[in-house]
Amino acid sequence: MTVGETRIGSARRPPAEADRPFLRAAVPATVLPPIAGRGTEGAVVQRIAAAISLGSMRAGDRLPSERALAEQLGVSRSTIRKAVHRLAEAGVLEVRSDRGARSGIEVRSDVIPSGLLDQTPPLGIAEIAGVLEARRLFEPRVAQLAGFSMTDDDHAALAAIIEGQRRSAEDVERVRRLDAHFHLALARATHNGTVVALMQALLQRLESARRVAPIADESARTVDMHERTLEALAARDPARIEAEMDAHLSVLERAWEEQTRHALPRKAPDFLRPERDGEVG
Repeated sequence: MTVGETRIGSARRPPAEADRPFLRAAVPATVLPPIAGRGTEGAVVQRIAAAISLGSMRAGDRLPSERALAEQLGVSRSTIRKAVHRLAEAGVLEVRSDRGARSGIEVRSDVIPSGLLDQTPPLGIAEIAGVLEARRLFEPRVAQLAGFSMTDDDHAALAAIIEGQRRSAEDVERVRRLDAHFHLALARATHNGTVVALMQALLQRLESARRVAPIADESARTVDMHERTLEALAARDPARIEAEMDAHLSVLERAWEEQTRHALPRKAPDFLRPERDGEVG
């Protein structure tokens, strides 16, 4: 079965809101976390650039207003103006000053010049191991929740990312970006804003990890794993979803271990795993 053939169908819509009382609204528009310490122009540039690079904002999306950005990031409006101007000069943002619905700040391109991305010191080996362990604990549960909550629109978004990866097989950097977009779209399919925010933070840490131990490109394998994951999501089969995520994460973990010679735990502690075979904790 191909990505295009996998369909959810109207009979397999997510449970009604009444069945999930915490789903009262769609995931809110992108909210950028505040900048710790003294918020400089460079810090704002890096925060916005990282959000675009990871797929939190895409070409054509509108950013919050200057005032809202200043409040979100905890900086002055003049700092926001300088950062936006710098990103506009780099071709990443476009500022529309015309009156009406089209005015405001818009993402022009999701291709971020390397000099605008986070230049903080890379993570140490122990810190990277912690990031990968956190991913192991977090992402399979996110995927299972996505399988419970996913709509036809969510399915289409994930399928489009996979197709983009397939078309970009020769562009290693784009495939890597789309991999992050896939995992963020998976979080969005949970329709839980907190899960989305946590996934954004995790992906930013993973990006720092890649600077220390980049994994060799396996574009075709990544696409295949994403396809199998999407098929499991469409089937709404928690065990199958977990198995596909386990296989996906294990490939990445083994590649990282080979490069760093550092062993990683691959299973969540029993108390964090669902009860199996009728066992009672």
